[in-house]
Amino acid sequence: MSTKKTCLCIVATFVLNFGFAQQVQPIEQVQPIEELDEVFITDSKFKLKRENSGKVITKISQQELENFQGKSISEIVNTVSGIEINGVRSNAGQNLSYFVRGGRNRQVLILIDGIAVSDPSQIANDYDLRLLNADQVASIEILKGAASTLYGTGAATAVINITLKEASKKSVEANFKSVLGSNQSQKDSNYAIENFMNSISINGMLSDFSYRASFGHQNTNGLSAVSNGTESDNFQSINGNLKLGYKFSEKFKLNAYVSFDKFDADFDNFDFTDADNVSETNQYRIGLSSEFKYTRGSISVKAGYNDVERDIQSSFPSQFNAKSYYVDAFNRYNFNNQFYTILGVSYQENDMESFAIPFGETDFEQSINPEIASFNIVDPYANVVYVSDFGLNINAGLRMNNHSNYGSHVVYNVNPSFKKDTGFGYVKALSSYSTAFITPSLFQLYEPSFGNTELQPEENRTIEVGVETGIGKSTRISAVYFNRKETNFIDFTLIDPVNFIFQYSNVNDEFTASGVEVEAFVPVTKTFNVNINGTYTKVDETLNLRIPEFKANARLDYQVCNRVFMSLAYQYNADRNDAYFDSNTFETVSVILPSYGLLDFYISQKVLDDKMTLFANVTNILNEDYEELFGFTTKGRNVNIGFNLKF
Repeated sequence: MSTKKTCLCIVATFVLNFGFAQQVQPIEQVQPIEELDEVFITDSKFKLKRENSGKVITKISQQELENFQGKSISEIVNTVSGIEINGVRSNAGQNLSYFVRGGRNRQVLILIDGIAVSDPSQIANDYDLRLLNADQVASIEILKGAASTLYGTGAATAVINITLKEASKKSVEANFKSVLGSNQSQKDSNYAIENFMNSISINGMLSDFSYRASFGHQNTNGLSAVSNGTESDNFQSINGNLKLGYKFSEKFKLNAYVSFDKFDADFDNFDFTDADNVSETNQYRIGLSSEFKYTRGSISVKAGYNDVERDIQSSFPSQFNAKSYYVDAFNRYNFNNQFYTILGVSYQENDMESFAIPFGETDFEQSINPEIASFNIVDPYANVVYVSDFGLNINAGLRMNNHSNYGSHVVYNVNPSFKKDTGFGYVKALSSYSTAFITPSLFQLYEPSFGNTELQPEENRTIEVGVETGIGKSTRISAVYFNRKETNFIDFTLIDPVNFIFQYSNVNDEFTASGVEVEAFVPVTKTFNVNINGTYTKVDETLNLRIPEFKANARLDYQVCNRVFMSLAYQYNADRNDAYFDSNTFETVSVILPSYGLLDFYISQKVLDDKMTLFANVTNILNEDYEELFGFTTKGRNVNIGFNLKF
């Protein structure tokens, strides 16, 4: 039997199972869709109710993540208002660009279990979400706006706080998930099975000792990286994670983790021609997290070490090694359930080295020395939260960045809000004024051809004004206006047109990005939810690259019966500006990418006494023909099916 027929038979069998489940499952047993999580921690490091937070925070719960099975972390985060992750709709190995509120990768900070992660060898010092396995994630909190007072350099437009799964309360529990599906462009229609994803975990709790070990693998093929390519480019990743914990007493607990992540991504030439280029990335992470509780407070220490190795095999081969250390120690104190304080200090150290083959040579030579390409930052910080009994809430903080290269720099945040209880729920008005500090990356400073040791840190100022309305227990509608100003913007500029020399430089002009984010979560019935958001973003011409002026997401969730769930999602992106380098004319050419809309469908069914979940998703149902990046391939209609077994 052909691969195409095999795939169609599997899909048909899966659909028939859904039909059978709906017949045997009485409609009276339908369970309501889980309500929104109401407690957040990212904006204050305290557990605060949504109505007492001065921010509009998006939390993607474990239940929602289960309804996104088969999708990557970047695809899931890309549905949040104000965020455009460019590259998620292209070949699986495509580099990712994070555009949040008109910003860039270097202005987004990613936390894993509260520990900041980065890659000091990257141009933007950013963390590559392709390294993460979605099956290992329990929840995601996304805080938009400047948050440097709590999290330091880089937290200028957003903090993405990813929490990994904990151990089961049982002594032993195992999970196994497998997904297979197609991976094709809009012009293909053979639906060959080219996407394979598998993961397994074993976890549990033995008295006061907890453990969780997990492993994941993905292999995706079938698409060329460039749109006019004829050879497919493969993407393969493996992920291993071990987390151990021990509860010494009711007051003191300790967790440790070790993880290994690797991906190999084929890519083509930048002149949009096929090539046998490969990017290999290996990541090693180890860390400790401890908490000691005392009356009215707690002391927490989070420490992590991250080692990243990258090997670029192309016409311009290169190798990168980067190491980062991160420690965050802080004291929480709750005075009277109205006044909360955080006093802490964080330390981070980054270094990198690189190797290249000089022209005319055959062996690698060191191009960036880690003894030179390094820095450390020591940041004492304080944050206070006041929750009054008459509706006023204030979140304010101050941080002193002490950088080994740039000296001291103060950032601060003032975030008042006022909540008014009503007969139908509550109305909350919010505002904030925040500053952020973004250190130049080691690559931007020390790269031999383009680096500039005279670079100064970027600075951001963000103003937010908004309103949020809560109706009943679950309905929520919000609108937020933001205005962000950048100074000392670091750009890749042509400094010598005659000899065609580029360099990273600070731009003297100030740039502004502003816009409006609107969100609504409406449970129409106990089993039917509507979740929509829209973002309008206006940016100065210099910043306006691949950022849609308007972007909207809509999702309908329907709990058909106790065991069957369905979801229909739509995403619209308006016209975007893009640019590419023309190797014939040696000029940068600007283009406009037309707007597009994508429709996705997901369905799942629980079987075997709810121990197994069968699921399927169809992405780009209408097989929309569009461009995400100029000259690169985008995904057409694709089908994925799989199962998740718990035992």
